[in-house]
Amino acid sequence: MPFIPHSESDVRAMLAAIGVDQIEDLFDEIPAALKAQTLQHVPAGLPEMDVARLMRGYAAQDAGVLNFAGAGAYEHHIPAAVWQIVTRGEFYSAYTPYQAEASQGTLQLIYEYQTMMTRLTGMDVSNASLYDGATALAEAVLMAERCMKKGARRVLVPRSVHPAYRKTLRTIVDLQHIEVVEFDFCHAGATAGGIAADWLARQDFGAFTALVVPQVNYFGVLEEVDALTDWAHAQGALVIGVINPLALAVLKAPGQWGAKGADIVIGEGQPMGVPLSSGGPYFGILACKQEFVRQMPGRVVGRTTDLDGRAGFTLTLQAREQHIRRAKATSNICTNQGLLVTAATIHMALLGPEGLRRVAAHCMRNARALRERLAALPGVHVPFERAGFHEFTLALPVSAGTVIERLADARILAGVALDEDFPELGNALLVCATETKTEADLDRYAEALGRALR
Repeated sequence: MPFIPHSESDVRAMLAAIGVDQIEDLFDEIPAALKAQTLQHVPAGLPEMDVARLMRGYAAQDAGVLNFAGAGAYEHHIPAAVWQIVTRGEFYSAYTPYQAEASQGTLQLIYEYQTMMTRLTGMDVSNASLYDGATALAEAVLMAERCMKKGARRVLVPRSVHPAYRKTLRTIVDLQHIEVVEFDFCHAGATAGGIAADWLARQDFGAFTALVVPQVNYFGVLEEVDALTDWAHAQGALVIGVINPLALAVLKAPGQWGAKGADIVIGEGQPMGVPLSSGGPYFGILACKQEFVRQMPGRVVGRTTDLDGRAGFTLTLQAREQHIRRAKATSNICTNQGLLVTAATIHMALLGPEGLRRVAAHCMRNARALRERLAALPGVHVPFERAGFHEFTLALPVSAGTVIERLADARILAGVALDEDFPELGNALLVCATETKTEADLDRYAEALGRALR
């Protein structure tokens, strides 16, 4: 800590008041054998100059890698201005803006974020925000049950949804006695890698509250969202869309899916200005139709006018105290990923609609070009031919783990092996190419993969 407020005399006075001689006496229940007497593997102290030299040596060993791994966390270019602005003191240290009179800047930024998300998703209202995409899905399922009042307490989830999302969903809703019914994606033919809408129409799942529809799905495949949405609505159920926000710059907005549009939309906000940063923190997106807004979890900022007619912003639709209502609350999320929402808002404002479209289109071109290069290698083929965004699945003649290890020696992250979550796909590798990759990068990957397979 940069500042410890208690002096030695303060400490002695507090110890005397509770009747102990030293701070160690407060931990006397810990057996002596479990206490570390000395830090054996920590070297002796060094002068500042030597420490700087040592750290430069460590930094030099981190030469970086060429990254073709995705699976829910993506490498995108982030303009330098984004985090220069985000790390200004007024943003960097801001807490949940309960006091509107002292938080107008933060509240306006969140309001702008919500506006941007509703325009991307085609929904009526957005919150700001949830912890990440996986927990946002669980929150959306709980929300769907509340919206339906007498819901079936069953939700249909295709296996083409991210495995981590499905595991998180089960962890959270099992204790709420909501059944998660998983069904398989198509493995052959023109619809391979996604949900076959005609097959789904022939199934009898009984009553269910909501259908989860991923767009883009875990394999990078585009789903038949119009047919799936109309089918779920015909069954009297809601539709929860799972989206990549960047992909919506070039794809149909969920609010336009089918005849009526999706009802709730969730996603991971990381592609919008948030670095990979070893797995987080990220932030979850959640938007919905106006009719469901009172069941929406998390924070919502509204715009109003004060007594003098000036525009003002405030948290709305829920009181701070609602979070202590436990199971009766619409959400127990209080302070959340506000700093990441700030980054996403600045990122989207800098790029604008046209900039986002260009980034998304560049991702699609790179993925298509790389897929063509890799599919031309002996023994390699693409099992799912449906259109995709910036990810695709490869079937390899050797294990994906072996390929990943061999390409790591060439400082290339080859992708994500699918055998653990989808053993039926065999030696399958999920590969991603974003706008950060050049033609030379694509060639380097193809050459390295060819050598690894030989």
